[in-house]
Amino acid sequence: MKKQLAFAGKAGKAAALGLYLIFMVFPLYWMVITSLKPRNEIFTLPLQYWPERISFENYIQIFKISKFHIYIGNSLIVSLTSAAVVLVVTVLSGYVLARFTFRGSKQLMVAFFVTQMVPLFIGFSTLYLMMSRMGLLNKQGSLILMYTVGLVPFCTIMLRGFFQRIPASLEEAAMVDGCSRLSALFRVIVPVMMPGISATFIFAFVQNWNELFMAIMFIDKESSKTLPVAMNSFITKFDIDWGSMSAATVLSIIPTVILFAICQRFIVEGLTQGAVKG
Repeated sequence: MKKQLAFAGKAGKAAALGLYLIFMVFPLYWMVITSLKPRNEIFTLPLQYWPERISFENYIQIFKISKFHIYIGNSLIVSLTSAAVVLVVTVLSGYVLARFTFRGSKQLMVAFFVTQMVPLFIGFSTLYLMMSRMGLLNKQGSLILMYTVGLVPFCTIMLRGFFQRIPASLEEAAMVDGCSRLSALFRVIVPVMMPGISATFIFAFVQNWNELFMAIMFIDKESSKTLPVAMNSFITKFDIDWGSMSAATVLSIIPTVILFAICQRFIVEGLTQGAVKG
């Protein structure tokens, strides 16, 4: 009886996980299938769960009707630059907040948390005037600046938590061997911190890659538009070009998948590096 109950429990868990997997994967599957359907098959009824004829018409179309390769390049430049700057700043700020207690450190952490509770769109008009006076409208520098400023508080909180999990004895031993504190940070702590650093970089990149509202507000020049703005143009007042939208979405996922694949290797390496025994 116990074996039967255990088997039933395992079967129930497997079924629940299977249903959850189907629920999560099906939208991605439908998006890919829609992107491969000829335009006359997208709205046919009954629904076709597999196209009668696989077509790359939608992928060809998005490059014909728009400068899609330029949009992808702009998004890569903005997202990678901002994520890299955020990482450099927050590695230092997270380390300082994790290792040192100084006047105002607690208030600074509270301020970082409070900034995450304030909707960004409240300050859009002020930010627009600021970018206009700085001459950064229709320039990628405006997005890099705003994305960096917006992500520094939360990424600092993330990395501070990772730093607190690493024993201070690691850098202390390095400093006894002659390293400066900064050298100990980058030569000893950062390699051990690769899982946290990779997670922070992925988070920053994905946030930048998918951001739409500020990109629409600050960028109106065709040659400076990012990928989300270009995809938004497929939505018109009277229609949505689902074929082009699906194809563009599939292509937009590729860089993030590649980034996850690369960072996965660093995460594994970071987890398998040596640590101090308790």
